[in-house]
Amino acid sequence: METSASLRHALLTQREPTLTRIYQRTFPLVRRYVQQHGGSASDAKDVFQDALIVFYEKAAAESFVLSSSVSTYLLGIVRNLWRRELNRRSQLPLTDLSEEHAQHMAEEAEPAADGRDSLPVLDYVAQLGERCQNLLLAFYYFQQPLEQIAGRLNYGSIRSATVQKFKCLERLRKSVRTAVAHAVAH
Repeated sequence: METSASLRHALLTQREPTLTRIYQRTFPLVRRYVQQHGGSASDAKDVFQDALIVFYEKAAAESFVLSSSVSTYLLGIVRNLWRRELNRRSQLPLTDLSEEHAQHMAEEAEPAADGRDSLPVLDYVAQLGERCQNLLLAFYYFQQPLEQIAGRLNYGSIRSATVQKFKCLERLRKSVRTAVAHAVAH
């Protein structure tokens, strides 16, 4: 078990390798926990990223005291974040698409009239997972302020929401670039 001081020093001087080591050691536990409690592997990735941000912010503070293993501490954060996420999901209204809206969506999904396949960005947003999808749509489509998004999606701080938004956007850009490169190659 690492001491609080040695962990803080490793995070401040060698952040990337330290976080990578923590990720490799802890993520399988997180994925198993989230999947056993109604989530997907994508949900596990999202909640683990949030937990890592919370952990990093706490561990970098002088007053941080680690009284368990890093994995145990992180799993505790994940449990709290996942419980909040499940509560949030249970409060979302379940609505069906109207027939007119469903027809409109189907028409938009059809290939372009000139024979080229289109690359609908919303398909790629949907592949990111529900948490990223909610965050990006709230910020870019509904133009909600980050303060409101952070509160609604249970982020620890506005900074956490900003970091997560950036990560989600980067994942979206990467998947679109890959699809475009694949479409151009074929």
